Amino acid sequence: MGRAPCCSKVGLHKGPWTPTEDTLLVNYIQAHGEGHWRSLPKKAGLLRCGKSCRLRWMNYLRPDIKRGNITPEEDDLIIRLHSLLGNRWSLIAGRLPGRTDNEIKNYWNTHLSKRLLSQGTDPNTHKRYIEVTGCLLIWYQYKCSQPAS
Repeated sequence: MGRAPCCSKVGLHKGPWTPTEDTLLVNYIQAHGEGHWRSLPKKAGLLRCGKSCRLRWMNYLRPDIKRGNITPEEDDLIIRLHSLLGNRWSLIAGRLPGRTDNEIKNYWNTHLSKRLLSQGTDPNTHKRYIEVTGCLLIWYQYKCSQPAS
């Protein structure tokens, strides 16, 4: 049993957003504010579902979104926050003003996790491979020394 669909998919526009749709969404939100995403498309004259409108606004159209490359300082902060919070991208993005959770997640998966791997660090645990291997060997030796039950 899953969640009910966000909207009736009949007659909805799918695929890339057009500049006209972007303008309709921005104008509506500037006039009425964010929220009420389920009813927004009809009121704004859009043939999109509310979820699509919310994601388009939050990830691309908000005026406070920071554009451009992630700085080395942001790199370090993302790595530190990931070691504390794991894959909680919204919480991490909340500490990087103007960056979206989706942007942080994509940057982690395409750049930072690979960098950590190349430096001999497990991107999930943030431990050096030697430490991880040592723990596994200790665990394996412990399990092997226990009598079978």
